[in-house]
Amino acid sequence: MMGVREPQKELFSYQVDLDKRVRPNHPLRAIQRQIDFTFVRDEVGSHYGYNGHKSEDPAVIAKMMFLLFYDDVSSERELMRVIAERMDYLWFLGYGLDDEIPNHSVLSKARRRWGVEVFESFFMRIVSQCIAAGLVDGKKIHMDASLIEANASKDSVIKGSPEWIAALKQVYQAAESKLDDTTTPKDRVGINDRMVSATDPDAGLTRMGSGQSKPRYHHHRAVDNAHGVITAVETTSGTIAENKKLMDLVEQHERNTDRAVETIVADSKYGTAENYVACQQVGITTHMGNVLAKQTNNPRCLGIFPDSLFIYDTATDTYRCPGGQTLVSRRLHPVRRTMEYHTARGVCAACALHPRCTRARYGRTIKRHEHQTLLDQARAQARSPAAYQDRRRRKHLIEGSFADAANNHGFKRARWRRLWRQQIQDYLIATIQNVRILLKNRPQPVLTTGNTLRNVFQRLNIGVPGLSRRFRAMLCAITRYYSQWSFC
Repeated sequence: MMGVREPQKELFSYQVDLDKRVRPNHPLRAIQRQIDFTFVRDEVGSHYGYNGHKSEDPAVIAKMMFLLFYDDVSSERELMRVIAERMDYLWFLGYGLDDEIPNHSVLSKARRRWGVEVFESFFMRIVSQCIAAGLVDGKKIHMDASLIEANASKDSVIKGSPEWIAALKQVYQAAESKLDDTTTPKDRVGINDRMVSATDPDAGLTRMGSGQSKPRYHHHRAVDNAHGVITAVETTSGTIAENKKLMDLVEQHERNTDRAVETIVADSKYGTAENYVACQQVGITTHMGNVLAKQTNNPRCLGIFPDSLFIYDTATDTYRCPGGQTLVSRRLHPVRRTMEYHTARGVCAACALHPRCTRARYGRTIKRHEHQTLLDQARAQARSPAAYQDRRRRKHLIEGSFADAANNHGFKRARWRRLWRQQIQDYLIATIQNVRILLKNRPQPVLTTGNTLRNVFQRLNIGVPGLSRRFRAMLCAITRYYSQWSFC
């Protein structure tokens, strides 16, 4: 006889046990066992008073923010609506079926009250757990950066004179969009000196590819070579170039992991003379792409003598050109720290090799960095077979880390406005990615063939001698096949 269920609202739900309703291998069960969210109570205890209305448990608020990015829920309002509908969320947060879900505003109030430090501490705790689990080697790291669309439209951009924009940013208390050691001349007026977003003044106007300039942030990241654990992150305005944050990420990685970096792997954007020299001075091997390689492939340099044909004399601090002439030092560039060498006036013009040496009107010049020996050593390391192999691995390691963050956790679009909120978002996403790596590589229970067969026989309520020889062999083969899979 066919049964028909009549939907009817129950008046009482005393027999509902959420722990039984959530399957044993649910990912949130593994997260609950692995991650201790109660640390937040000690971190933020000083931000709460002793009288008045009781707030929501900070550990529960931290779990809600974790779920917001773990499942890439579209908004905080949507998250509160979904929590009431999903028993796994209720179980994870410690709610019952009849408990009232708090208003979405508790999340925004908690972020403002806690600040960035709590989420940075959460990120560092997960990194420490990854280290304890043996997932971080610490000696070799991969670096890259990615632009993030700010939560502000192009229509929010205000144009004006550099003086007026500077005063407006001061009123907004906007974060600095430049670095002190930038190579941009001070007298040059950039686009961010003439424009600012009224919606999010911390986001710098940045062009990505051939597109238009939009308010964006720049997320800088260091990933460990062993299992792809994110060990260092930093979020800046979109105008901060990625190569300017290399040594800052190295210091943060060594501080978070308590391990010294031996090798850095990065693309050619990081392969500047400043980064090469800085790494060599602290004994770090540079497996970074070479900016000079792109410059030497310039079609305008075809048929011209390369710099390698000019012989440097250490004793006299001069160069000898292919024509036998001497190039002497002239001046030191104050920012690039390169010395310029040239010949006397009219020497190059009278040389028979002039057409093959230079197309410049006043003759050939050679530039030498003040730490040229370290620079040559770094570039030799960048051209080694090990460097090419590491850069191939980098393509799927750190670029895969950014792709995973974008596809699964809403990384490419800012949810909130202002730099400190964007830093919270990036810390949470990096933490969640590390948690997934931690759970993926956690020790799995070993299922032996004998134990599995014994469980099967006990369920069938038959003994091993009661089975035929062929049937026992078949069961052994099936058990051996499925025992290679891990079960939660």
